[in-house]
Amino acid sequence: MVTAAKNGAALTLSGVHKNFGGIRALSDVSITVPEGRIVGVIGPNGAGKTTLFNVITGAFHADSGSIVTAEQIITRWPPHRIARAGIARTFQNIRLFSSMTVWEHLLVAQPRQGASLRNLMPIRWANPEAARRAEDALSFFGLEPYRTAIARTLPYGIQRKVEMARALTSDPKLLLLDEPVAGMNYDEAEDLRALLVGLNQRGLSILLIEHDMTFVMSLCHEIYVLDFGAVIAEGSPNKVRNDPVVLDAYLGAEGAC
Repeated sequence: MVTAAKNGAALTLSGVHKNFGGIRALSDVSITVPEGRIVGVIGPNGAGKTTLFNVITGAFHADSGSIVTAEQIITRWPPHRIARAGIARTFQNIRLFSSMTVWEHLLVAQPRQGASLRNLMPIRWANPEAARRAEDALSFFGLEPYRTAIARTLPYGIQRKVEMARALTSDPKLLLLDEPVAGMNYDEAEDLRALLVGLNQRGLSILLIEHDMTFVMSLCHEIYVLDFGAVIAEGSPNKVRNDPVVLDAYLGAEGAC
């Protein structure tokens, strides 16, 4: 069940700045993810998109500004505390454990279980709620045939699903996806789009970074455009698609089609 922040949003960034030495990575970034919506972040390489995710999830701390979720200011919280507050993420480059099965990946992300890695084998997992969440994610992503397979040995598209399923088992209110369809073919991307729509219909809010404009425009309710660390446009997919500033900075002539 999604818990809205005080302003009715799953996440609110207000005036967020982040510099690395003399390099401006984020400049006065304000973004709102309304509860139960899918919001996209697009922009050219180097625009600050992944830095934005790192600041939201506590890998980096913002130099100034505020980040709020579920009526809590999380601006300077550490990553584990932010995860427990209901924000989960995936990464641009898949990050799976080298020797764990798919099932074990779905158990390791379980919140507040107090278990060490050596206790993660299914026959030794004592928490029925953790197993229920893992089974639900396994079924939702169609991963049952791969339950006992070593996740890192599976095809790329399946590994992507494992990573998302792992994030889902942490019981998040907001899911951050960093280029979820990178490296996928059209059919794989369409399959994933349907899955994300299904998650959203369950009440999950989603914030995603993606370069595939067909995917973004067909999935997202709202889109923010970053360029040189600043938001240069925001609005519905149709508004963003036809914004001359966006066309000049990123989409080009094809983006208006």
